[in-house]
Amino acid sequence: MTKSQSERPQQVERHERRVEVCFSPQQFELYKADFHTCVVIDVLRATSAICAGLANGVERIIPVPTVEEARELQAQGCLAAAERNGQIVEGFDFGNSPRAYMDGELAGKTMALTTTNGTKAIAMAKDMPQVAIGSINNLDAICTWLIHQPGHVLLLCSGWKDKFNLEDTICAGAIADRLIDISRFRSEEDSTIAAKHLFLAVRGNIFSFLKASSHRRRLRDLNMSEDIKYCLTPNTVNVVPVLHEGALVDSRMVSKTLQSSEIVG
Repeated sequence: MTKSQSERPQQVERHERRVEVCFSPQQFELYKADFHTCVVIDVLRATSAICAGLANGVERIIPVPTVEEARELQAQGCLAAAERNGQIVEGFDFGNSPRAYMDGELAGKTMALTTTNGTKAIAMAKDMPQVAIGSINNLDAICTWLIHQPGHVLLLCSGWKDKFNLEDTICAGAIADRLIDISRFRSEEDSTIAAKHLFLAVRGNIFSFLKASSHRRRLRDLNMSEDIKYCLTPNTVNVVPVLHEGALVDSRMVSKTLQSSEIVG
């Protein structure tokens, strides 16, 4: 056997898994059948807030697509957060500011959360075999975790009201670039190529590049510049939220639960 022949199977194995980017929830139905893991991304601000909450001790976050569902859980005694169009919904103590989720008093608590875009995307993806949460804040953690998961990966950008947005696409491009560069992943879709090249073009100055983006302007007009700075800062947390029994929890807690079940079994 020649050297080139012996290398061919290794080349196939090296690219055995796919990672692709879906620009908005409106396109989700076109992708979902081919993928095992769906990573939902809403950089400004839902998935950043979820990561911040779990990293600071919140035990479970129950994502719901509607304000009415959040109110029902609130009436049952659950802490509840609701955001629409960047602002806290009347009657709720929290919106989706990640800085609000860093309060030590929330440690060990369960929260319900509904947002304009992120929780809607999570609800769409909930029947996938595995759903995880990605953000710029947990970039290293989500990439490392994905490398050790089975199957193909879909990066679902929450966008803004089903429309494309820049920050989610850049985050998805960063994850795709990392997985393709260091692991056994390939991509086939133009959306992934576009997201990856957008990230590579702006990675040295993401904050300035997004200065004119629609949602950053929207939040800036609501005096939320500190949230923007936090959400666009890489690797502030080392947590991967995953959807488990209807709630988002730290992936490490799911692993411990499964290990305990195996020992008992």
